[in-house]
Amino acid sequence: MAEQESLEFGKADFVLLDTVSLEDFMANLKLRPTRQQNIAVIPSRRWKVRSLPHVFVHHEQGEISSVPPVDTKLCWWSGGNHDSQPGLSESYPVFEKGRIYSYIGEVVVSVNPYRAMNIYGRDTIEQYKGRELYERPPHLFAIADAAYKAMKRRNKDSCIVISGESGAGKTEASKYIMQYIAAITNPSQRAEVERVKNMLLKSNCVLEAFGNAKTNRNDNSSRFGKYMDINFDFKGDPIGGHINNYLLEKSRVIFQQEGERSFHSFYQLVKGAPESLLRSLHIKKDSTANDYIKVGGHVKSSINDGADFKAVADAMKVIGFTTDEIQTVYKILATILHLVPYLVLMLCLGYLPALHCIPNVHKRRSEGNLKFGSDGDATLIENTKLVAVLAELLSTKEENVEKALLYRTVATGRDVIDKQHTDKEASYGRDALAKAIYERLFCWIVGRINDVIEVKNYDARIHGKNTVIGVLDIYGFEIFQNNSFEQFCINYCNEKLQQLFIQLVLKQEQEEYQREGIPWIHIDYFNNQIIVDLVEQQHKGIFSVLDEACMNVGKVTDEMFLQALNGKLAKHAHYTSRKLSPTDKSLEFDRDFRIRHYAGDVVYSVVGFIDKNKDTLFQDFKRLLYNSSNPVLKAMWPEGKLSITEVTKRPLTAGTLFKNSMISLVENLASKEPYYVRCVKPNDVKSPLLFEYERCKHQVEYLGLLENVRVRRAGFANRQTYARFLQRYKMISEFTWPNHDLPSDQEAVRRLLQGCGFEQDAAFGKTKVFIRTPRTIFSLEEQRAEMVWRGTIARMRYRRMRAALTILQAYRRYKVKSYIREVNARFRNVGSMKDRGRHVKWPTPPKVLRRFEEALRNIYNRWWAWTLIKGLSPEEKLQVKAKVATLECLKGQRADLGLQRAWEGNYVKRDTPERASSFTLVSSDLQRKDKFMRVLFSCNVRKINRFNKSENRAVMITDRHLYKLDPLKQYKPMKSTPLYNVTGLSVSPGKDQLVVFHTKDSRDLIVCLQGMVPAGESRIGELVGTLLSHFKSEKRKLQVNIANPIQCSMNGRKCTVVVETKINQSQPDFTKSRSGYILAG
Repeated sequence: MAEQESLEFGKADFVLLDTVSLEDFMANLKLRPTRQQNIAVIPSRRWKVRSLPHVFVHHEQGEISSVPPVDTKLCWWSGGNHDSQPGLSESYPVFEKGRIYSYIGEVVVSVNPYRAMNIYGRDTIEQYKGRELYERPPHLFAIADAAYKAMKRRNKDSCIVISGESGAGKTEASKYIMQYIAAITNPSQRAEVERVKNMLLKSNCVLEAFGNAKTNRNDNSSRFGKYMDINFDFKGDPIGGHINNYLLEKSRVIFQQEGERSFHSFYQLVKGAPESLLRSLHIKKDSTANDYIKVGGHVKSSINDGADFKAVADAMKVIGFTTDEIQTVYKILATILHLVPYLVLMLCLGYLPALHCIPNVHKRRSEGNLKFGSDGDATLIENTKLVAVLAELLSTKEENVEKALLYRTVATGRDVIDKQHTDKEASYGRDALAKAIYERLFCWIVGRINDVIEVKNYDARIHGKNTVIGVLDIYGFEIFQNNSFEQFCINYCNEKLQQLFIQLVLKQEQEEYQREGIPWIHIDYFNNQIIVDLVEQQHKGIFSVLDEACMNVGKVTDEMFLQALNGKLAKHAHYTSRKLSPTDKSLEFDRDFRIRHYAGDVVYSVVGFIDKNKDTLFQDFKRLLYNSSNPVLKAMWPEGKLSITEVTKRPLTAGTLFKNSMISLVENLASKEPYYVRCVKPNDVKSPLLFEYERCKHQVEYLGLLENVRVRRAGFANRQTYARFLQRYKMISEFTWPNHDLPSDQEAVRRLLQGCGFEQDAAFGKTKVFIRTPRTIFSLEEQRAEMVWRGTIARMRYRRMRAALTILQAYRRYKVKSYIREVNARFRNVGSMKDRGRHVKWPTPPKVLRRFEEALRNIYNRWWAWTLIKGLSPEEKLQVKAKVATLECLKGQRADLGLQRAWEGNYVKRDTPERASSFTLVSSDLQRKDKFMRVLFSCNVRKINRFNKSENRAVMITDRHLYKLDPLKQYKPMKSTPLYNVTGLSVSPGKDQLVVFHTKDSRDLIVCLQGMVPAGESRIGELVGTLLSHFKSEKRKLQVNIANPIQCSMNGRKCTVVVETKINQSQPDFTKSRSGYILAG
């Protein structure tokens, strides 16, 4: 557990400090990652440490030398003769134990170790998987697991905000967090989820290559802001994601600070690409054989660009970039390398030593591969061969490239003219083109990744709620020797994030006590809202003043913008300039202004603010790239299709776009449950051996970490909802285990704490319990551990009992499997048997499968029946259905059902062929009249009329009516009864052919089928089955009675029909009786 770490490493949670002061905080911060050792000194004013353990020292004269590693460690010495050790002001501890993480409640404080550490492997992941924050020593994995559990348990979106200055380790922290989330998800190893996880991880590699660069503070500094949403399904497995990028520092393409490099992608291409690819891009590593690229000496770097090139190429293929798309990316990078100035190009390739080592550096700054000269008033391209190379790389015409570089098309009313550039304008256009192409390439890559990883076809009603974990990795606070528009935007971004931290951690912490009704004394903290307003306030903020300057008609200079700032912000406490502070010689007149940020004072140079905010790129370049024959490049520039005379809305400035994106980002983060990682940078030389006290102290102050500790300590170290508290600790008390019967969860928690003796150390809010001291939590955890151990012993006993049951179950499974295999073996080839397996004997099942055997037999019988009827015609299937209905109704009730013969249905024509034509004519007339579909049954019958006399008649039953016909009058229709009036049938159990049709109006029809050919054929079964099948198809019920005597109604009068057998009577006939009728036959 975190609290049980040895004191040798300090307190794992700053809330546990005995006293809270800046000195105590710093002392604990040093103990976490460091331990005191002997030290040596290096004069900090004359030496710059480049890398360790071999330290490359850059002297004032520009020489580079190497200092070998020594047994003693290094620290800064504040001044004086470096041979004089008494000048050492303090002994700073050095890294050894590797405890780089600590907590402030639920905030992780991370100190960059500047070395590889074996604390991120699979074993470590398993230690933190599913654990609470305080159950293991502080770690990034703990906060990642907490965010994942919050998302999964409470079905609530969460986010992890990683903040700190440049070089503090934010990018690495974000990668480890994503690594952890990928490792703990998808336990079922679903292929689609694995694919999504792989693409999410690979996207980091690609974005770092194109968006990160080596700076003086960081070898892998993010030069853009990245916020990634990872989408999870209802099971907690990642199913996609989305990446938002913010303000790529595209000016780095054409200019870098001393000792820095451009984006990694350029180095990777030149140092890692095969020779064939470089030749196709007109780039050669041999400086003597290349007219376009010349290189100088090599600068030390810890980055392996050659290996990274292959890793990025593989990652792009995994993500889904096509071969043509990857080739287009290389062509765009090569285009920029051919465009940018010569000196900057050398920096891009990583071959240039420090700038001030080269004479006339500022003079050579404007020279380049693409050079412009003049011939009188005309501007010319000096190295014209390069135009052909650019045209080839951009898949466009050479003359179009040359025209776009030298001319600008201007629309004046209806006229369109080509205005030639001056040398300066042409150079500006070249640089703007290089920056714009790279920025558009980067945004296209982000969009292409989003197309692949975004969740598609997700329906919450089908798949469950889609939840999100957001990971924010954005540039840290920056203070350079020359701070321009990019640093201003970056630092504004960090002000917004600090404001969010204050809002959610410090302000809401205190508001929560008030909301829960807990007594509380307010603690003051610095709220940087005043600085945020200074930058983004409408009409008065710096962005608004900058936009006003950019919209003014006429030539507007950076100096005029500074004058406007001085006029509007003269009285602002956090803004000043040389005009407002004439005695401050650290500021230049008409160039510099200073903002007092939460992280310290930063001096900004206004040079370039206007141009960078306008972000102007001549429309000619957009049309040039849109008309490229390369479809990938063409798609990057849709605005190029606009006509030169077409009037468009003024685009938003770069500053306004960035401000809007930051406001949207903060709103998005505020809508989620936030978790924080606060990164601290121990030194400025990227050394794993140095811990600069003042440097870290400054970061602790401006990050507000001490105030965070005070708020947590002055209030309550731990708070949980009542339900969550009970879920974890209910096994401690008899009143709450396994479930309580108290009026509320609050009462249950109160009773639990009373039983443990901790009621005085707790406060009970409306929805949460607040624990004041961590010792109470530790004690509860110990009691819980004891109960868990007792539960473990009980489970062990239970497992032994279950083992015996498992053996029995295994035997039962064996018997079941044996039976299934035997059934399978016996019935495997029944489909090819003549009788479809009717002769196969079923094996005897075990008792547990007796009902299963019945089900199997039913399934087999149904299959056997299906094989019999699958080849029948529709008419034959109707017969089968009718016979089935007869069998279900009359089986065991009558002896002869006629199932062995074919059922014809319409027997009148067959029995009396001499009158068949008359019957056919009458049935056709009735079909036209009554619109019936088919004849179900017809037969000659003997019936009783209303005068109680017997007569020969014929009945014809269709799908709509029951007809009574007179065979002596050419089958003239005598009466028809709608079939819906027929309510039932009655037949006798004997061999006679008596049928009684019951009707709704109590006028039953009593008939006896006769005249069968061959004689003695039984048709009762056919009649009953046909009618039953027809009624069933119409979803109506037909009642069939089998009785002797039969109860019926004649003309509304109840009567009975009795069947009697007479030996000497050849034909059946009806006679009158006292109770009704007698059928003798």
